[in-house]
Amino acid sequence: MQPLTLVEYQSCSSVPLTLEQLDELRRVAPSVDVSPTPGRTDHYELRPGSFVGAVNLPGLAIEIQPKIPIDRLLFLISYVLGHRKWQEVPFDLEQAPSLVEAIVPGFVAQVRRAFQRGVLQGYRVEETALQTIRGRVRFDDQLRSRYGRFPPAEVRYDDYTEDIEENRVLKAAFHRLGRLRLRSQETRRALRSFDEALASVRPVEYDARQLPTIAWTRLNERYRPAVELALLILRATSFDTRHGAVAASSFLLDMNQVFEDFVTLALRDQLRLSERAFPQGNQGRQLRLDAAGRVRLLPDLSWWEAGRCVFVGDAKYKRIEDNVKHADLYQLLAYTIATDLPGGLLIYADGADASHTIVNLGKLLDIATLDLSGTPDDVLGQIAGIARRIRMLRQSIVEAA
Repeated sequence: MQPLTLVEYQSCSSVPLTLEQLDELRRVAPSVDVSPTPGRTDHYELRPGSFVGAVNLPGLAIEIQPKIPIDRLLFLISYVLGHRKWQEVPFDLEQAPSLVEAIVPGFVAQVRRAFQRGVLQGYRVEETALQTIRGRVRFDDQLRSRYGRFPPAEVRYDDYTEDIEENRVLKAAFHRLGRLRLRSQETRRALRSFDEALASVRPVEYDARQLPTIAWTRLNERYRPAVELALLILRATSFDTRHGAVAASSFLLDMNQVFEDFVTLALRDQLRLSERAFPQGNQGRQLRLDAAGRVRLLPDLSWWEAGRCVFVGDAKYKRIEDNVKHADLYQLLAYTIATDLPGGLLIYADGADASHTIVNLGKLLDIATLDLSGTPDDVLGQIAGIARRIRMLRQSIVEAA
């Protein structure tokens, strides 16, 4: 299979693609911009967006590399998944030739750890028709569908089983990875053995846009790292199965989302705030720009005290090459107007710090940059510095009130 390496946000010129490859690429990796090469037949300009990972087409294997080193990306992912225990996620950084091959061994290791005390079991509510009564009879359904006749009996009961959401998510991830082109035979064998261990679990084909939310307690906490990685895998994978067999596949992570998730969680840790006080994407909070309440705003970062917003900001996975994008400043300005704050903060993934005072309004829009090329300790040190700036902004609000 022919290899091709691309880099996020960088164009690659005159790539030969068959019509089949072109169609499959557009289906499984719509984030890659494709345009014909002028003056050449069946050759195209490819420019990836913010999604990085691997795309497998008939006869062509495409790797989309992030701008930052893979080990730095894995640190961001690890922090988001494991939070303060990011160091415990054993990604394979030395042997892996690609992002996918680095993530999968870490997933295998976390599943092994989760299964050390056996497969997790839990209660599921079952509603079915049985020849004998078990649990409670659903009398309304019995009258409606059976006209009151017994047996069978329409019943509802709690079943203690391995067929629970946590195991279904893991099994779905095993199946997704099994359909990708993984080079490690050891990894493939491990995935098959895990799948066999969950033989009693019903396979589910999850929609990446509607993945389940797991409630974590002391009873299932040991599963959390494995399940969180499984959910990431389910969000990242895509297949074209129109003809019954997988013609193309992709494993792609959105760097925009990874950056936003990391910045939000890392700042929340540094500020020692709860998710309610420092939500992501304004979750659970209502912020409107217009008096009628029809223009909804969703800042990435906000700090709330007693129902009032005392800080607002946004995280942008962009490089500041010349000037901050005007649209980003307009967006932040709208946030400061809606929250009635004297200023806000934009956090970019690269560039130089700056500030802008808005004419006639006097609002101060600060720019902070987060260099992701350093060590994890360096990155977290920069997060600590940004957190200090946020505290200062918040303190100025409190003193002015």
